[in-house]
Amino acid sequence: MSAIELKKLTKTFQTKDHQVEALKDISLKIEEGEIYGIIGMSGAGKSTLVRCFNFLERPTKGQVLIEGKDLGELSEKELRRQRSDIAMIFQHFNLLSQKNVVDNISLPLIIQGVKKSEAKKRAKELLKIVELEDKEKAYPAQLSGGQKQRVAIARALASDPKILLCDEATSALDPRTTKSILELLKEINKNLNITIVMITHQMEVVREICQKVAIMEEGIVVEEGGVEEIFDTPKTKAAKRLILGDKSKDDDILQDSKVKELLKSGKKIRIVFTENSAFEPVVSNMILKFNTPINILGADTKNVGGIAKGEMLIQLTDETKNEEDIITYLKERGLKVEEVEEDV
Repeated sequence: MSAIELKKLTKTFQTKDHQVEALKDISLKIEEGEIYGIIGMSGAGKSTLVRCFNFLERPTKGQVLIEGKDLGELSEKELRRQRSDIAMIFQHFNLLSQKNVVDNISLPLIIQGVKKSEAKKRAKELLKIVELEDKEKAYPAQLSGGQKQRVAIARALASDPKILLCDEATSALDPRTTKSILELLKEINKNLNITIVMITHQMEVVREICQKVAIMEEGIVVEEGGVEEIFDTPKTKAAKRLILGDKSKDDDILQDSKVKELLKSGKKIRIVFTENSAFEPVVSNMILKFNTPINILGADTKNVGGIAKGEMLIQLTDETKNEEDIITYLKERGLKVEEVEEDV
């Protein structure tokens, strides 16, 4: 039985002038214990979708099943009880500034009727998990962004949830802090077997932590599958745009207008090196074999689900006559190869 299953989910909002279809016929299965990514650019419908997981937004059509229970068939009392199994953390932490760390973590338990002394005991246990034992009496204003998010994670874990929804949970953090939060989430997933859903626009987050991913665009899931598979061979323009955008977002030279003009000519090819193809100087051998020059537009090594992946973006010149032979040569040596379209 899946932890979360969506069946033909649609969400429509009525504005003053017209209807907005924020989600369109989405079907997904997220298995127990998975770390599942949902990625897309702003306006893709990610946050609306995640709010449907616990019925903070009620779908217009379709079903949300949590461990086989259809949330649409539950009474309000049953729905509140079910929500205690589905915790959320957010981009901006949502901590109460007038309460210290222990009180922030304790509050949800106290609201549920747990004795104050027991709630504080549980809060201190959770502070050990998120490695903030020495901050129990600190106030949010005294914490860094990463520490605030750790407190928010501890608060989310207070009710022993089975599912943790992370809505852009690392977007406000610097890269080093993001990495530490992702490591913490991986440990929580491993040690507590909590199903984690990561809502993000950051491909590096998906690469680092998720096993599976759904890519959204304009309220539709346009591609879904294993993270490694989609990274190696993205099928849709949305996936290619996210992966290539992730690769070059810090590469200012590719954004230069003169460079862009030069890059309009010649076929561009993205190559992904796997573990089996990393030992041969494939590109050098290719140049010698076919006696053809290439431009290397970018190269990088990335961690994809704990596996090192090398990738390179090359450009063949307009004078290259044997493009298909070159692509075949690269594929025969175990590389993943795809042509990069101009409008990606």
